[in-house]
Amino acid sequence: MKTSKLLFSAIAMMLLLICTTTLSAQDEAPKRPEFIAVTTNHWNMDKEDFKMSEWKAAQKEYFEKVIMKNEYLMGHNMYLHNMTADNTEFLTVNSFASWEDIGKFGQRSAELEKEAWPDEAKRKAFFKNLGSYYANEHSDEIYAPINGVKLMSEKPTKDMVCYVRRSHFAFPEDGTMEEFNNLRMEGNAGIVQKNEYVKFYSPLVHAWGSDKTEFLEAFYLESLADLDKMWERDDELMKETFPDTEENRVKGKAWGKYFTGVHGDYLYTWIHDLSK
Repeated sequence: MKTSKLLFSAIAMMLLLICTTTLSAQDEAPKRPEFIAVTTNHWNMDKEDFKMSEWKAAQKEYFEKVIMKNEYLMGHNMYLHNMTADNTEFLTVNSFASWEDIGKFGQRSAELEKEAWPDEAKRKAFFKNLGSYYANEHSDEIYAPINGVKLMSEKPTKDMVCYVRRSHFAFPEDGTMEEFNNLRMEGNAGIVQKNEYVKFYSPLVHAWGSDKTEFLEAFYLESLADLDKMWERDDELMKETFPDTEENRVKGKAWGKYFTGVHGDYLYTWIHDLSK
């Protein structure tokens, strides 16, 4: 296998020590997850008595009795479809301190479920009701956080818009991790960190799943109206950070070689009160 092919397979496992599990910064350096598991679920469109308020009440009960008490789960977030190709999808995103904790998480959840609903009949009834909102199919991907996260000063008290950009690595023959990271972090410092409309930012790379070329960037905004404002501010900051010089034109060409040029855009609603 060529060295360049190994390069970006390794990116998913490099610098795993680098992101935060929550949306807010703390006085001390936050603990950082090594893995982010993303589960794409789908609503049961055949459910006749579907009520979003009742689903959320049941989901919140599970969140408080199980999710918040599971010590193997560093972070938990849920996202509803806003503007994506599939209006039935919603995402559950869990963060873990280690690979071992992913396995321990399921076992601990089962224990907490029995503690929360000790009566077996009531437990079965609760999960039958909650499960009736979901279709049978789902998919799972595991990502690794990398450096460049932008933190909030405090956890939000309302839902937010989450814009996700999914790019793809191109595996250049002359690429190096050092060059890639230097270019990425220069742009991150001059653009992402300075854009006041981006309240939180998290970059992720493939660790385990269907597509090793994936590079995900999640931008959290206060409103949908701020999306255009974010892009306009990006253009301003781009000109400030990389003025039109021969040196920066060389940097732009170098950066572009790491990607195929194809990307996808997705908008979700982050649910603030179902977030750990």
